[in-house]
Amino acid sequence: MVKALAFKGEKKPKKRKANVIDEGEAKATTTGDVSTHHNGAEDGDSWVSADVATDIAGPVIIILPSTEPTCVACDASGAVFASNLENVIEGDPATAEPHDVRQVWVANKIAGTENLSFKGPNGRYLGCDTAGLLSAKAEAISSEESFLCITSSSESGTFDIQTQRGQFLTILDDSGKPEIRGNAESISLRTTSHIRMQARFKPKLMASKESKGREKISRKALEEVVGRKLDEDEVRRLKKARAHGEFHEAVLDARVKGKHDKYS
Repeated sequence: MVKALAFKGEKKPKKRKANVIDEGEAKATTTGDVSTHHNGAEDGDSWVSADVATDIAGPVIIILPSTEPTCVACDASGAVFASNLENVIEGDPATAEPHDVRQVWVANKIAGTENLSFKGPNGRYLGCDTAGLLSAKAEAISSEESFLCITSSSESGTFDIQTQRGQFLTILDDSGKPEIRGNAESISLRTTSHIRMQARFKPKLMASKESKGREKISRKALEEVVGRKLDEDEVRRLKKARAHGEFHEAVLDARVKGKHDKYS
């Protein structure tokens, strides 16, 4: 199930727990457990930079190469405009987070291609017409709603967003709020954008989280699987095997070793 977007500074409603917490659990929550749980939630809901085009998925913000931090946004009617970013540290686009739902697009890979679609908060898709004008009014994806994100060579973690006509998203005027167009003929500093995304959709972070999850198993659980008491080296070996997908073989070895020790 897709989670509702949470914005920085927004107060979260408190949930009452139905279960009574015993003294031991209460002691644990006053130490490291609460911070660990809280950080785990933040890891998934926090915003991180996409490093390569294959990272881009789920809720994203497209940060423009403007002097003042701005991003691509759209209103309910589908009008696309540059929106000022408030949640940014010292003007660094690599730290930006959205403060307005109109700034958030949902990126999805288009089947059978390397292209992406960007669905706006109004439920319509970002598109670029023959004149290079952007809007978010299409209910379905056509070639005009299909974009290729090319990893930029000018700066790590940046992209040049190309339309299906071979042109690029760009800004025309940077004196105030920049005008966004999709008709740049070549890559330049004005076509290079940062893309920020929610951490839980980034493949590298997801894989790391899954790997850590495989490593988490208690000594008691391991001893129940093997059927005997284990020493420190055996516990370490089984945990390592579990993390590398070799758990069943390691368990069999541990069981065989236990039988040998019993009859030796």
